[in-house]
Amino acid sequence: MTVTPYTWTIDRYHQAVQAGVFDDQPVELLNGEIVIMSPEGIPHAGYSSSAANYLRKQLGDRVLIREGHPITLSNRSEPEPDLAIVAPLEQLYKTEHHPYPENIFWLIEYADASLIKDTEIKRKTYASTAIQEYWVVNLKVMELVVYREPIDGDYQSEQIFTQGTIVPLAFPEVTIAIQRLLT
Repeated sequence: MTVTPYTWTIDRYHQAVQAGVFDDQPVELLNGEIVIMSPEGIPHAGYSSSAANYLRKQLGDRVLIREGHPITLSNRSEPEPDLAIVAPLEQLYKTEHHPYPENIFWLIEYADASLIKDTEIKRKTYASTAIQEYWVVNLKVMELVVYREPIDGDYQSEQIFTQGTIVPLAFPEVTIAIQRLLT
């Protein structure tokens, strides 16, 4: 006998969420699997909130910054990144659907307990749906890892920063101070 795991779709996942199946457990859908999300510690919550406020000031009304809310990447993935910098289509996200890949400028995860999931599983999930830019703030060593150039399900470029500035691909006129993301 062959054992085949059940693969969740977005529709089935939404039905389970609506039915309250996961009310007592923070989960997200990644590649057809229900994955438990790590609890947010104080540093994780503090740093990601601070970064969101800073990015809102830098980017203004050109974007909407969603904090810990779902994005729909495919029929099998609906992760909840710490920060999703998306097209400012607020009414659409309220009434029709979460942001799709074509609505996403870039994603940011703050990682401590979730470091392996964020730098391996989520990295490949985001690259496979052509998210052009993905940043991971590694809270263990206080560095920013920037992934770019998604090709064939993975990013071809990986850079690590601890200081200086970075320019997001979608906004070449905007300069982001690395230290503001790490302090």
